[in-house]
Amino acid sequence: MTATAAAAAGYTLAAGPVRADVIKTDTTGLDAGDARVKVADGEMPVYFARPAGVKNPPVVLVAMEIFGLHEYIKDVTRRLARLGAFAIAPDYYFRKGTDLTKISEMSQLLPLVNSKPDAELLSDLDSTVAWAKSQGGDTGRLGIVGFCRGGRTVWEYAAHSSDLKAGVAFYGPPVDAPNPLWPKSPTQLAPDMKAPVLGLYGEADQGIPVAQVEALKAALAAAHKTAEFKLYPGAPHGFHADYRASYRKEAAEDAWAQLQAWFKKYHVLG
Repeated sequence: MTATAAAAAGYTLAAGPVRADVIKTDTTGLDAGDARVKVADGEMPVYFARPAGVKNPPVVLVAMEIFGLHEYIKDVTRRLARLGAFAIAPDYYFRKGTDLTKISEMSQLLPLVNSKPDAELLSDLDSTVAWAKSQGGDTGRLGIVGFCRGGRTVWEYAAHSSDLKAGVAFYGPPVDAPNPLWPKSPTQLAPDMKAPVLGLYGEADQGIPVAQVEALKAALAAAHKTAEFKLYPGAPHGFHADYRASYRKEAAEDAWAQLQAWFKKYHVLG
């Protein structure tokens, strides 16, 4: 996707204006903060939140958008902790050496994030899971949720990890732009899915045509994989992102309820 197409599709930069009534989840009753996770070539920053004093909480990875580890993603992490999870958002673009949340031009941002190889991404997520286990998390109840590019990451990780119990993908592109660093798109990986995934999409998403969502659904069904989809009428890309104008309260709240039910069904959340 070009920078112009991304902007037209509603991929608003994190550095842009923030809605006045953005959701804020405090840390009362939580242990939350920053940490570093050992990865193949160094240490990766992460933000985590978990219920205080709870032993062996389930682990949920939070796969961010392309805009860096900003406050919305941290808040989602805290929301998951309030549901009982040890939630971790890895900053897997850290090798770029720049704060993505401060970039104000899509044309500057896309080349950085598009140079992230899938193999490195999946390795980073595996390292995050290993770290969570070392910190007392129950990786036998492992989930992942992601938004935008992070929604694509959910599909990719579900095809990669045999330890994953369930995933929830918010408007993750089913088809990739050509990129030699991304060997297979989510749709191409349909036969390899190892965990049930819930796909949450906006009918009015200008970057993800409904036909692509239907094709992914059909590919998963043909491969006899467990997946469900919900398409929100009139909802644009980023309908869960409460910090920006694409936010749609009704769709976002329903999607969050769907996430909780999905994770409970597949024994990630209690």
